[in-house]
Amino acid sequence: DDTASEVTCEVARDTRVGIATGNSTGVYYVVGNALAGQLPAATGGRLTGTAAETGASVQNIEQLVAGQYDVAFSLFDTAVNAVQGKESFTSAQPVQALARIYDNYTQVVVRHDAGISSVADMRGKRISTGSPKSGTEVIAHRLLQAAGLDPAKDVQAQRLDLTKTVEGMKDGSIDAFFWSGGLPTSGVTDLFTTAGDKVRFLDITPLLPKMAELNPAYQAGTIGRDAYRTAADTPTIVVPNVLLVRTNLDANVACAITRTLFERKDALVQANQAAKGISLENARRTDPVPLHRGAEKALQDLGAR
Repeated sequence: DDTASEVTCEVARDTRVGIATGNSTGVYYVVGNALAGQLPAATGGRLTGTAAETGASVQNIEQLVAGQYDVAFSLFDTAVNAVQGKESFTSAQPVQALARIYDNYTQVVVRHDAGISSVADMRGKRISTGSPKSGTEVIAHRLLQAAGLDPAKDVQAQRLDLTKTVEGMKDGSIDAFFWSGGLPTSGVTDLFTTAGDKVRFLDITPLLPKMAELNPAYQAGTIGRDAYRTAADTPTIVVPNVLLVRTNLDANVACAITRTLFERKDALVQANQAAKGISLENARRTDPVPLHRGAEKALQDLGAR
């Protein structure tokens, strides 16, 4: 727990932190493991970390608050809901941010033989909306609703992790899926590498105006053709990610993790190119999710704007 003493960024005693990530074939898991691996070298061995596979954003925040983890990856829209006590959260959650990190790209993939040209065409189809209590599920439901569909009634929702989703797309048991992740996501790479002739990305940007009304964090973006070696770029909707901690986490631990995130960025990029999006320019842009005071110290020392 935080002692409210001066923040030095020095971890005084051996400390281990648990990092809640996401599906094992997603970017959260890869980058989370890379961050955990950099903590000992960055802190003289005082701070170590273990990254765990989880259902992602909503579940991560619930388990963070419950004390099962100390750091959690989350989509920004879910984090805002948490601090405001909205949507998946019945009350304001005691969480704060270490930093805004890279953006997640909403990746909606359909089978060529499914007859789906828009989200509205998903009516009656077998749709993977992501792991239960994930940020992907939140966005999937919002997109379906924006298209005039009831996620509980109008589609055959499959609440599957990415590994099982990809398997279903390959064998034809799933018609389409939603995924919110960095570029590239290994599970999606696998699908386009082995079954690229059967699937394609769906342009969901016609739904952006309605999504932006729900949360201004939703912005236009592009899945470049190089990400998965597709024939063309795909317009899509992006949303930032944030790293969260409990409000009462020791400030020196929070400071050390934040500092490691930026000072060891090259190692994170080696793990996955999505980490290139981690920048000091955007690090403080977490409002209305407050920055932890330990993170404030780290970002100040690093020269973040």
